[in-house]
Amino acid sequence: MTPSLLSSTAASRYFARWVNAEAGRAGQVAELAKPLTRLTVDQTLLKHLLQKETDSGMPLPRAMRRLRNLLVCTLIERDLRGLADLDEVVSAITTFAEFAVQTHLAALTAGLVALHGTPLGEESGQPQELLVLGMGKLGGCELNISSDIDLIFTYAEDGDTQTTSAEQRSLSNHEFFTRLGKKLIGALSEITEDGFTFRVDMALRPNGASGPLVASFNMVETYLVTQGREWERYAWCKARALTGRPEDIATLANISRPFVFRRYLDYGSIDAMRSMHAQIRSEVKRLEALHPERSNNVKLGRGGIREIEFLAQVFQLIRGGRDGDLRDRSTRATLRTLAAKNLLDAAVVDKLLAAYDFLRNLEHRLQYLDDAQTHTFPTNGADCLIIAQAMGFADVASLMQELDKHRTLVDAQFDDIFKDKQHSRPSQQDWDECDNPLHTLSETDSRETIALVLTHCGFSDASAAAQRLVTTWQSTRVQNLPAASRTRLLALVNAALPVVAAIPEPERHLPTLNRLLDFLEAIVRRAAYLALLTEYPATLHRVIRMISASDWAAKYLTQHPILLDELLDPRSLNAAPDWPVFAQECKRQLDTAPGDTERQMDILREMHHAQQFRLLAQDLEGVLSVEALADHLSILADILVAATVQAIWNMMPGRHRETPLFTVIAYGKLGGKELGYVSDLDVVFLYEDEDQDGPALYAKLAQRFITWMTSHTPAGILFDIDIALRPDGASGLLVSSFGKFEKYQRESAWLWEHQALTRARFCAGDAAIGERFETLRVEVLSQQRDAARLQSEVLEMRQKMRDAHPNRSDRFDLKHDAGGMIDIEFLVQFLILRHAAAYPQLTADIGNIALLKLCGELGLIDGGLAHAVADAYRTFRKLQHQGRLQGEERARVAASRIAAEISVVKQLWTEIFKIAGS
Repeated sequence: MTPSLLSSTAASRYFARWVNAEAGRAGQVAELAKPLTRLTVDQTLLKHLLQKETDSGMPLPRAMRRLRNLLVCTLIERDLRGLADLDEVVSAITTFAEFAVQTHLAALTAGLVALHGTPLGEESGQPQELLVLGMGKLGGCELNISSDIDLIFTYAEDGDTQTTSAEQRSLSNHEFFTRLGKKLIGALSEITEDGFTFRVDMALRPNGASGPLVASFNMVETYLVTQGREWERYAWCKARALTGRPEDIATLANISRPFVFRRYLDYGSIDAMRSMHAQIRSEVKRLEALHPERSNNVKLGRGGIREIEFLAQVFQLIRGGRDGDLRDRSTRATLRTLAAKNLLDAAVVDKLLAAYDFLRNLEHRLQYLDDAQTHTFPTNGADCLIIAQAMGFADVASLMQELDKHRTLVDAQFDDIFKDKQHSRPSQQDWDECDNPLHTLSETDSRETIALVLTHCGFSDASAAAQRLVTTWQSTRVQNLPAASRTRLLALVNAALPVVAAIPEPERHLPTLNRLLDFLEAIVRRAAYLALLTEYPATLHRVIRMISASDWAAKYLTQHPILLDELLDPRSLNAAPDWPVFAQECKRQLDTAPGDTERQMDILREMHHAQQFRLLAQDLEGVLSVEALADHLSILADILVAATVQAIWNMMPGRHRETPLFTVIAYGKLGGKELGYVSDLDVVFLYEDEDQDGPALYAKLAQRFITWMTSHTPAGILFDIDIALRPDGASGLLVSSFGKFEKYQRESAWLWEHQALTRARFCAGDAAIGERFETLRVEVLSQQRDAARLQSEVLEMRQKMRDAHPNRSDRFDLKHDAGGMIDIEFLVQFLILRHAAAYPQLTADIGNIALLKLCGELGLIDGGLAHAVADAYRTFRKLQHQGRLQGEERARVAASRIAAEISVVKQLWTEIFKIAGS
């Protein structure tokens, strides 16, 4: 902070009056400030200072006021000299406010108990205490020097006081705490010769000035559930208990949290806070019109402190129900969290924090002048110059120039988030692309009118599209919506039509519209999702592009509409995954719900859906190759498997270790790192633990793992699990000790089980067991085998698979038909089992494409043919992937489209098995 160009006596008339009113006060300020590099105000220091006053016989209220004056003047001196920053000033005055409330309440409670007895709860029979909630800046630990304090009084249970003598008169708890609250307000706010301690504002209590001064927990809960308004969510976001028993504080937090922080992403908060801000702005303008001399409000004016607070808090109300990190009461702490989570650009947050510090420091200097609760500039030039010089500026013009710079930034950021989009029509550019249709659609338009508009838009099948729109408007689900939701839905459809019509391929217009309407109908009862699309039109455009490109993406988004949030920021959507950070975040979020199985299962699903959705977006944009996508999806599965195993183990009764000696082995697509969007996980569970309870514990762990993965929760499913590859298949144990697994692989496993080992790897769990598995896998694959018998068994197994998947269509099945993907996989497996004894590098789990090329380099097959078949495999995977994105159940294409690829696969098949016995 830049030091003031003025002394404290010149910059603050209040400071000058106080210092000059009594000899020695300047020395008191110097004594309190001098020994400290930072004014560390804590209960010990405050108690000591207060004790010095009360030891002289001074009553508590007067002693507290004198302490307040000393503290405020010390802060003024340190702040203006540049020795105290904003954090020191606001934390010191906040700490003093807490101390004043707690000290007065303790004294007043003791006095009232002496007269009326101790209040007891009628249900618990336990003594009751008054909970004083600090709201606003007091709750956020960012109190102003001359601010009032916003309080709410509440208590846990109704009942009556228990008297212990005939002189005491029993009161109901409500009456007792009402009297106590009134006495507390008086002790803090009554003006005496020493001024006041704090002005007290009780307007934020339930029902405001018309409501009771004190409310029981039941009254608070009933009010919040039945009458709580959006602006009260904003207020309660900062509520902090200054007094009360820990168990009562926790109970009240459980009552208020669902009201403040919704479990879903609540984008309706933007409109609610926009309306609240508009009312505040309107009131400021009205007052400025009546009193022009009071204009230039640094708190409530455009680009002021309140707009920064709203910017931070709207993200809290939207996301705080799902992200506990966003429940901090401090505006500055919240802004830093938004930057850390990439919800706001870090450079923007730095500028907002700089603006906040500047505006708050300016606000303090306005208040230092006369210890007045003001946020506006003085009415005369001389005082304005004092403020400018107290801020370190030589003149008023320089101050105003800097002030305008900060307010312009804040104003721009505020408008970017809060500008009204709900009732806006499609942009002129959008409608120009539609060849200027007659008008935007309404619910009452006939099918013919809608078709005419869509024809002008350029829809290829306007009649069918119009019929679908009419069906949507007339559906029971839409007709039963509140008027506000129907209005939003209509606005979204009108905004979407030009975007859909602008898709270059006319044949995609109707499917895209159908998918979009299916999606909107699925989410229409959740006003928060409609609000999100309304508030962020670019997100609607991204939704349309995504569902136009992929039917599977449309269905995935319809099943998991919470993923709309992922479309807000293209930077995070398109960012390359940082898997170590993702794994840490996964653990951190699971740690927020210890012992809560349902919530932890949902956390895993939510994180999986969000990350998979980002990969899907990059996939549709052409950023990822099929191989890169499969690698990412496989790593994602590995992390989630590991997190699930540990989370389950942490809740296992009777566990004897912090981490289990348990390992998940991946086979199939996960083992080969070729996972797709909807692939099952083929796994085998191994353990190596001498503890007598180990087998039973690890069996339960495996059973719960399957349940956690496959159960349908409100957040959907995580993965389907296939455990058929375990030793002895369906008749075998769910979990094997490593020793038994090793013996089985060496002595009893079928050849097809050794084929499966070519695509097996350690996935998650105990790494030492994973290393032993890899050593065993290499040894088994490297065994000498009879070539003729190997060929016979491989061909026999391949024929069984063909028989199990007959193709009666006239299209080529990329996976199962001769010359397709399974043929290539069998060729690679055969080459590994045939030659790994001589070429151990073939046991590496590097994928079929790389293994084919390696076989060519080793001279085991023709090099050119190896590359051709590798390219064919890549093509098949790409076509299979494209079919899956379009929602096709079977990966089948016209054989003529891939005739060359089929031919080279069949050629290699023939050549290998013709020479296999040589």
